[in-house]
Amino acid sequence: MSKLTNEEYKRYSRHLVLQEFGLENQLKLKDARVLVVGAGGLGAPALLYLAAAGVGTIGIVDDDTVDLSNLQRQVLYTEADIGKRKAHAAADRLRALNASIQLTSYTLALTRDNALDILKDYDVILDGTDNFPTRYLINDACVLMNKPFVYASILRFEGQVAVFNYKKHNGQFSSNYRDLFPVPPDPASTPNCEQAGVLGVLPGMIGCMQANEVIKIITGIGEPLADRLLLLDSATLEQHIIVLPDRQARNAIKHLVDYDEFCGLSGGKNKSLKLNQENTMKEVTVQELKEMIDSHADFQLIDVREPHEFDICNLDGELIPQAEVPHNIDRIAKDKKVVVHCRSGARSGNMVQWLEKNHGFTNLYNLKGGILAWAREIDPSMPTY
Repeated sequence: MSKLTNEEYKRYSRHLVLQEFGLENQLKLKDARVLVVGAGGLGAPALLYLAAAGVGTIGIVDDDTVDLSNLQRQVLYTEADIGKRKAHAAADRLRALNASIQLTSYTLALTRDNALDILKDYDVILDGTDNFPTRYLINDACVLMNKPFVYASILRFEGQVAVFNYKKHNGQFSSNYRDLFPVPPDPASTPNCEQAGVLGVLPGMIGCMQANEVIKIITGIGEPLADRLLLLDSATLEQHIIVLPDRQARNAIKHLVDYDEFCGLSGGKNKSLKLNQENTMKEVTVQELKEMIDSHADFQLIDVREPHEFDICNLDGELIPQAEVPHNIDRIAKDKKVVVHCRSGARSGNMVQWLEKNHGFTNLYNLKGGILAWAREIDPSMPTY
């Protein structure tokens, strides 16, 4: 194990006097190697705090350049960095913060051709990306190489954090990204931050949570968010932790695949944007659904959330969790209107698109805003989460 220099003793003194942390854990950080994929909204705050904490070796993967629109939330950069490669600008900023750590910049996109070669040199992988193909790629590479994967996602005012593929005390690995999202969403139903917006401080909050999880994994302090998903609403500061199902998804991961094709983006980024612009998914509002219920209309209501969510609040619909939909096609009516809903409308929208594309349904309607909209606009007494 490495030793601290006199300067490092002073730099990390607040860690060293922390009874639950101390010298041993600081040395673990110094010997650790962390790869941050994506130096944007999530990666920027995570990188700052990992470097400040003393993680000895940090890799930064990002093929993008700094843009003026990034500065609303990516506080790692300044106006002087506009036009520079993010990976290089990030490394320069972190060296100025902590000259004692080692930094490696990868000014390229992570692909199935280079992922295993890049990830092999690191102990923990932090996902700061904003697209599904790269998330599935990182997840599968981590599963194949038995590396923990600190995941996060942000949109508008909401964020989520989890630790995937973490080796627990019993030697078993925790759930992974495919246990949470077995079926990739249709690109037409999933807006990104550029299209939907994001509150500037939100990635700072979530990115710091990711850095916290990385430090916990390296040092062994606390309890990582393994088998759990933390949900944060920055508008209300409400937090919820959902227990993740273990669907044994790791058993099906044998090699890396074409993730653009897997996620329906074979035509590349431009195709994704076009699909979003041409989204024609049918929807009903909560007011329209209430009218259908009150008039005893002949329709089917399907809830694609998880059972523990259904137990918190529900609309007396038929529960078919998202991951089970592909195995229960025969339970979905084709001879009458079917309304599909979830918490906010995202998962149900994904499933409507997927069912239309893969099984020819033409009678499906997504509930706009999900059960949260119902609680907000129809039944304020309904508990939400």
